[in-house]
Amino acid sequence: MSSHRAIDLIRNHTVDLSWQKDTYRHLHQNPELSQAEDNTAAYIAASLRDLGTYEVHEGIGGHGVVGVMDNGPGPVVLFRADIDALPVAEATGVDFASTATGIARDGSTTSVMHACGHDMHMTAGLGLATLMSRLSDDWSGTYIALFQPSEELASGAQAMIDDGLADIIPHPDVCFGQHIVPGPAGQVMSMPGPALAGCDTISITLTGRSAHGSMPHNAIDPTYLAAAIVMRLQGVVGREIAPSEFGVISVGTLQSGNTNNTIPGQAKILLNIRYYSNEVRAKLIGGIERVVRGECMASGTEVEPLIEYSDHGEVTDNDADVFAKIRPVFDGVLGDDSVDATAWTASEDFSNIPRALGSPYVYWTVGATPRDQWAAAVAADRVVEDIPSNHMPNFLPDFEPTVHASTAAAASAVLAYLAK
Repeated sequence: MSSHRAIDLIRNHTVDLSWQKDTYRHLHQNPELSQAEDNTAAYIAASLRDLGTYEVHEGIGGHGVVGVMDNGPGPVVLFRADIDALPVAEATGVDFASTATGIARDGSTTSVMHACGHDMHMTAGLGLATLMSRLSDDWSGTYIALFQPSEELASGAQAMIDDGLADIIPHPDVCFGQHIVPGPAGQVMSMPGPALAGCDTISITLTGRSAHGSMPHNAIDPTYLAAAIVMRLQGVVGREIAPSEFGVISVGTLQSGNTNNTIPGQAKILLNIRYYSNEVRAKLIGGIERVVRGECMASGTEVEPLIEYSDHGEVTDNDADVFAKIRPVFDGVLGDDSVDATAWTASEDFSNIPRALGSPYVYWTVGATPRDQWAAAVAADRVVEDIPSNHMPNFLPDFEPTVHASTAAAASAVLAYLAK
């Protein structure tokens, strides 16, 4: 069976991957923000070309890079890694810490860090590309190494699709992706069904009427209106979403006014919603719009509220049949470190690619926390307090177990389909 062959290939290969440590450190020290991944993309493209077996395409959807290795008849398998970093000032204290800066979305200069682990994703992705190149006698089909930009903006996957990805690559029979997370380093967590939440950003602009603070009766107070909306929105989740379902409305920004004695004319609310089903999404959106318009009517606003939607991420919904095919290989390669996942409330735009291409997919997570640190935090019931998480300035994976598991898991999924 191909699964047994895949397990043997991965466990017994002699391909030198010791270079991954230097690659990881280089990528970590040289992070680039979303939509500015010039040098990162060039580095990846050069690395793929150096292998000599890939047809390399650059500049897809901005800074997307794709390597296609045609290795005879068989399935077409795509593995995706993301490449962008975050506007975070690093606080890990390691000797290869980032001191890079970039231009944030608001035009300001900011520190930049790979605080979400995309440096590890690229390192594992290049390790997988190397394995597939060097083990070409042992598999048949087509392997697609896809490196996606702008994941942090939830826009890079769709940008690659819009830029003609489907015309550049052969149609994948299956797609894969992974992400490092807090958890015992080297533990691979997988599951069928909804694995990551869907999300939307909702921007609400409320227009009232400005007046001096001494004459509130002349105003239509957008601050009071915004406060009423914020309070009532939690009733949408608490009273309209079934306890057995998952739905979240988070108020990320509330802006109104800039002096102490003037009632402003406008207020803005920025929301984030998350869910595991489109039915819950529809309830959340319907409830938000109803509350906003109802409270505006109650306040007597003369201008309709402006409700804008952006940064949509689909639910990452793993295909059960694909999961059933790759999980035995995970188990065979990783042993006790292949475990069941629980749904993660974070969101990803990875699934936009297989959805647009009409391909089934599976996405899994890999633990990155030093095991002694994780065990101590669990024993003390202080995981939230003591364990650095993605997007934090002190987030740094335990390199050896994390890179080994990330590379092995990626190879396990791909070779489950392609091994002879």
